[in-house]
Amino acid sequence: MKMILAVMHDDDAEKALPMLVERKIGVTRLATTGGFLRRGNTTLMIGLADDRVDEALDTLRASLAESDAEDHSRVTVFVLPVAHFEQI
Repeated sequence: MKMILAVMHDDDAEKALPMLVERKIGVTRLATTGGFLRRGNTTLMIGLADDRVDEALDTLRASLAESDAEDHSRVTVFVLPVAHFEQI
């Protein structure tokens, strides 16, 4: 199992979220702040099976391709191994 943490601008997250949900990729949205200007960001937490990581990353890329802005880094992605997962 893997955990994807994707830190992106709020506007980009608005496009990515419905695309992930449509593909039945579970996602939790966290409001975060960071960067040089301390602008609002969104961090998406995506927990999924190893064999769906590429699908999730492709979905994030596709969501960014639909946007007009090209003047900044769009998303920072961390793919982390998950040693244990439980829903209580």
